[in-house]
Amino acid sequence: MTYTTAALVGVVCAVILDLFVLRTRLVTRTVFWATYPIIVFFQLLSNGILTGRDIVRYDPAAIVGLRLVYAPVEDLFFGFALVLGTLSLWVYWGRRGVQREPAAGDGTSWLLRWLRKR
Repeated sequence: MTYTTAALVGVVCAVILDLFVLRTRLVTRTVFWATYPIIVFFQLLSNGILTGRDIVRYDPAAIVGLRLVYAPVEDLFFGFALVLGTLSLWVYWGRRGVQREPAAGDGTSWLLRWLRKR
């Protein structure tokens, strides 16, 4: 499977998750598309740094070849799938009342609490 195919499969899966599995329908909301450019800006910034300095390299045979700020365009597809999937799960669990009240805890680490029980 090429990087391009994997990126497109990721987008399709994220959209199916949003529209049909979780039914959050984020891709139909104006607020999602109005704020998404903020995410794209920082994604292009980080991708540009990583690929422009050769920290991350791509096999030319596995990508389409079109690049934005040094990174293959497929990275935007993966980023979209990641953001949409994460936000869909966040909205889904929020609607079901998971952690309605913020619970930051008492500041004690889990390790310290475990040691105190011993």
